[in-house]
Amino acid sequence: MKCSKSALSWSAGWWTGHCMLSCLQGRIILICAMLSLCSGVSARQRADSLRSEKFRPVQLIVPGSLIAVGAFGVSNGWFCSVKEDVREGFYDLRGERRLKVDDYLQYLPVAAHLGLGFIGVKPRHSFKERFAVAATSSLALAAMVNTVKYSVREKRPDGTAQNSFPSGHTATAFMGAELVRSEYGNAYGAGAYVVAAGIGVLRIYNDRHWLNDVIGGAGFGILSARIGYWLLPFERKLFRWSDDGPAVSALPFYSPADRSVSISVAATF
Repeated sequence: MKCSKSALSWSAGWWTGHCMLSCLQGRIILICAMLSLCSGVSARQRADSLRSEKFRPVQLIVPGSLIAVGAFGVSNGWFCSVKEDVREGFYDLRGERRLKVDDYLQYLPVAAHLGLGFIGVKPRHSFKERFAVAATSSLALAAMVNTVKYSVREKRPDGTAQNSFPSGHTATAFMGAELVRSEYGNAYGAGAYVVAAGIGVLRIYNDRHWLNDVIGGAGFGILSARIGYWLLPFERKLFRWSDDGPAVSALPFYSPADRSVSISVAATF
């Protein structure tokens, strides 16, 4: 049986059209899948941001415990003997030497919180929101630390003043470390916390603070960072900051029966 030229031409045309339609369908499905993936990432980032801003009582456990231990060590006899032993141990280690780098390194975690987003690390908030959180946290830190310093009036180990508890340098460093952890995740936060812990050790090493001052300062720093994030939603309303944009998700659907393609799109504004 021979096929006519018209039949062959029709078959070739049908096959070419079918291939073009299949290719077009494949591209549409690929584009829609990419849109769905991007919207899913955006939704996860938005969820992470909202989770970091939401107040939860469990967030008070760590800073509250550190502040309580630090305050306990101000006048408790047993703890005072412990911190005296720690001071003597550091004196044996350093002699009369001092390291002043802690005066500058205390700001490194805060600088990382503001700047890591510019070197390729994905932040959870825009720069203006990170700046607002850092500023609010710093104000809260200054208010709490200075109020306690000049109310408790603990004498510094080197005898230069009576404003030892809590350690302001340590509080600043731990505030920055918690900001980094909340903004960029636990991996970057761990590095920032190592720097903050080093600042606390240097404050004892330089004979500027007791052990309990450093422990309490860490608690005040973490609490200040949390306050900065808790107040961010109110600052958005106050300054009328809009969100980054609408969240869009697209789900493609292909019907093999009639070779049709449809797209289901959902958007939140």
